[in-house]
Amino acid sequence: MPREYRHIQEYEKEIIEKIKQGKTLREIAKIYGFTHKQVKEFKTRYNRKQRKIEAGIAIKKKGRPPKDYQISEEDKTAQLRYIIARKDAKIKSLEMENELMRDFLSLTERK
Repeated sequence: MPREYRHIQEYEKEIIEKIKQGKTLREIAKIYGFTHKQVKEFKTRYNRKQRKIEAGIAIKKKGRPPKDYQISEEDKTAQLRYIIARKDAKIKSLEMENELMRDFLSLTERK
């Protein structure tokens, strides 16, 4: 089905709505004139983006930023939240490792 070229991102809302309605990826591809693989890859990218948003990771565009690029406060806070979460996770893992070593040493009667 020939169509005027539009990027698949322009159909984002419609495609997500069709997925929520229970349409298959092949049906969606046929409706909008894309291949099955294009729709499948779009869904994968969309889900990855949503997971990053839920985790509080700032989504950045690829490549070199423009000269007039300014970091928003929202991006800064999201980045700081991510850093704090990673540090907390590292501290927890080190505490668990420390506890395991203590238990091991006490079981082997070395301390």
